[in-house]
Amino acid sequence: MKKIFRILILSMSLAIITGCEGYLDKEPLSEIPESEYFRNAQDLEFFTNPLYNMLNMNDRLQSDHLVQMTLSDMIIGGDRRTVPNSGGGWEWADLRRINTLLARVNQCNDQAAVLKYSAVARFFRAMFYFNMIKQFGDVPWYDTELGPSDISLYKKRDPRELIMSKIVEDIDYAIANLPVDVSTFRVNKWAALALKARFCLYEGTYLKYRGSNEGNKYLELSAAASRTLIDGNRYKLYTNGGKDRAYFSLFSQDNADQGEFILAIDYSSSPRVNHNASSFTMSAAQGRPSYTKKLVNTYLMTDGTRFTDLPGWQTMTFIDEVKNRDPRLSQSIRNPEFTLSDNKPFPNKFAISVDGYHPIKFLQDQTKGYDVRVGYSSNDLPVFRYAEVLLNYAEAKAELGILTQEDINISIKLLRDRVGMPNLNMVAANTNPDPYLLSPQTGYTNLTSVNRGVILEIRRERAIELVEEGFRVDDLMRWKSGYCLDQPLAGIYFPGAGEYDLSGDGKADLILYNKGNKPPSQVGVEMYEIGTPVNSGGIILTEGNKGNVFFHSNIKLAGFNEQRDYLYPIPINERSLNHNLSQNPGWNDGLSF
Repeated sequence: MKKIFRILILSMSLAIITGCEGYLDKEPLSEIPESEYFRNAQDLEFFTNPLYNMLNMNDRLQSDHLVQMTLSDMIIGGDRRTVPNSGGGWEWADLRRINTLLARVNQCNDQAAVLKYSAVARFFRAMFYFNMIKQFGDVPWYDTELGPSDISLYKKRDPRELIMSKIVEDIDYAIANLPVDVSTFRVNKWAALALKARFCLYEGTYLKYRGSNEGNKYLELSAAASRTLIDGNRYKLYTNGGKDRAYFSLFSQDNADQGEFILAIDYSSSPRVNHNASSFTMSAAQGRPSYTKKLVNTYLMTDGTRFTDLPGWQTMTFIDEVKNRDPRLSQSIRNPEFTLSDNKPFPNKFAISVDGYHPIKFLQDQTKGYDVRVGYSSNDLPVFRYAEVLLNYAEAKAELGILTQEDINISIKLLRDRVGMPNLNMVAANTNPDPYLLSPQTGYTNLTSVNRGVILEIRRERAIELVEEGFRVDDLMRWKSGYCLDQPLAGIYFPGAGEYDLSGDGKADLILYNKGNKPPSQVGVEMYEIGTPVNSGGIILTEGNKGNVFFHSNIKLAGFNEQRDYLYPIPINERSLNHNLSQNPGWNDGLSF
């Protein structure tokens, strides 16, 4: 079914006004008399429909694991990140709509509808405030409509702990009152449990890695919410196509799998309500995304051993490094093992992937008639899927220090079973933590727990399973590991000039040559001069005439500011309107009050 976005197109829209007096005092019903609205279930449904626009995929995709032609300001750091005049995430229109509905919902005579849509509104209020505290920390809490003269418009920011207690109350109400039936494009009890598991894990680890024991209560709530969802037996992992195809097919098929997708964004080719996922992968004009070698190195071998324990792993060429790896690698990037439905392999192309590890997750198959032009992808996109719940459960219990092998067996093992990978052994992981994931160049330097070996493996699993789903930057922020954004952003390794087969068919797909030695052009073969930037017809390698592809060699990274960059700045205009709003640490907006 492709209903929700068609409804959203017809639903009333709410203007986004960032000014303090604008966002909370504007009358929302300018054309429909209030006395004639909020009277039945349909009114309540239509009024909540625009809230589903909040379910967009996290746009913070760039990280130490995925880069594009133009690096994000967060990765570049330093002065590239500034205090905005307005916007910057400090936007409250959705909250206005939520509180408007909650103030008027009792005008409806259908008590079942009152409970249901109150729960829907409180689900979205929990989501709204979770997004706000991730960005800004302390924020003002508003749970009522405000008029233009209400003094609360100019209140101070409320403590983060108060906000968290309020959103736990909201989500518990939603869990108790939302429908229990599976509804892939509408929020239900299970989506509310998934949201609770997500934001409680975030807050629990955020506090823990900043030295607070208060994080444990949120980790316990996350584990409990995850376990309730697991024990509900409503969802399971998608396995159609077997270990060599299921993971790719889950994201490329047109319709969301109702077994794994707890909540999804509904897209359709008719009527056309589409997105850019395929063109993002296939078009040179869509950012030219690439995984980093740092991420690719973390995919295990098919027997469960570590790739980075192999002799000479640092200088393996592409064909060799992708052999016998976790099948999710061949279902996430172009490599010789991946084909579309015509069974023809195709090579990585540096013209559309800056460092050569070319993403294919969310790519729809052209041979089946899908169109990869900009804005023509119609596959549904996940908001919550069962795989994340399993990961949240394992991580919360590991961080609490109460994880057991049985916990792993009902969570991480299921993810690995889908792709035919050996199970995670907790004792072995803690006995021999992965040096690569502890290295200052490629890993986490602030992880000191005695349980760190298994925590590292859960983080590995999370990075691989959830890649490109918008979690990585949030994970680094909650783990207090922003320094990972400063680690090398390198790509495929080349030992020097020569011809390279990247598709495994025995024919050259790429030729690298030294200056002054350009060979004759060949049809279908990319050619690059070593030492010259790609934009000028060349390629930069980290060691001069050999090494890893380094597309961003000309960009000086200022680095992640540990005293500033874990929170966003409050916009200048908002602080000018409300002098009670304090600025976040490290951000200079020029205001002296």
